[in-house]
Amino acid sequence: MTTPPPDPQDITRLRVAVGRLHRRLAQRSTSELTFAQISALVMVEKHGPIRQGELAAREKVAAPSMTRTVSGLVEAGLVQKIPDPEDGRSCHIVVTEAARTLLEKVRTERSAMLAERAARLSPQQYETLVAALPVLEQLAEEAD
Repeated sequence: MTTPPPDPQDITRLRVAVGRLHRRLAQRSTSELTFAQISALVMVEKHGPIRQGELAAREKVAAPSMTRTVSGLVEAGLVQKIPDPEDGRSCHIVVTEAARTLLEKVRTERSAMLAERAARLSPQQYETLVAALPVLEQLAEEAD
């Protein structure tokens, strides 16, 4: 049995809800960093040490954009460039301890916001939300 095509109205509702929630989470952070900077930090934390070109590819941005993002992070003391042990002409980007501390703070703030909102759900709504998590995780992790 095949799944019927998604209802365009349902897809619109999902897109709007996810987008609004994402904006609320991004606004919740007390950090002075941009969304692009936080996203790059998370990627470096997860995949570092990483070359700047690979970071740009993973973030799906142009190399000049990533150069500006990384420069701001270096200036803020949140990432360091270290020599590539295999290619002296290249370098890798790594997060600093200050970045780890900042990311933990951002995650704590955002999780607190979600926890506050989830606490206002009925038990049935919360159960439905938790049951939907594997599907939402699959949509988020699926390759383009």
